Amino acid sequence: MDRKNVLYIAVSLDGMIAREDGSVDWLDEFEGEGDNGYSEFYQTVDTVILGRSTYEHIKILTPVFPYQDKTCYVFTETPDSYHDKHVTFIDEDIKAFTGRLKQQKGLNIWIAGGAELVNTFMKEDAIDEYIITVIPVVLGSGIPLFHEQNTETKLRLTDMKRFGQAAQLHYKRA
Repeated sequence: MDRKNVLYIAVSLDGMIAREDGSVDWLDEFEGEGDNGYSEFYQTVDTVILGRSTYEHIKILTPVFPYQDKTCYVFTETPDSYHDKHVTFIDEDIKAFTGRLKQQKGLNIWIAGGAELVNTFMKEDAIDEYIITVIPVVLGSGIPLFHEQNTETKLRLTDMKRFGQAAQLHYKRA
């Protein structure tokens, strides 16, 4: 199996991944189904890539780092200022770094967020698949998943799943 860089993320109906303050409390308030496909997806990856802000937010939200059973990388401009036995902090070219990862044997690579990291990956044309779960809430403002400066990216819908009131859309680059 060829490894792929997969964006797996939830968004509000108006395209936000978090409130202005980074809060994702709205994710807990909708009528989903089970874990909304998370466990199934999680088994398809062995590597997790996070941006620094998302990593810091996770550390605040959870007492135990949630991806201890995966190889985890955090992109940051100051990798030497962080220490976590479960994470490797890096400041490298995304395309070159993930190109090396994809040459290694293993499962898929999860681009877990946040928005800055996703948009950097998009600029480098380094996302192979997009699995986006749309949550039925309009936040009105917040942190958008996609920036206005992104280049046009054509995708092909390969699957759709319903989890209660959420719709999960699975796209591959066209």
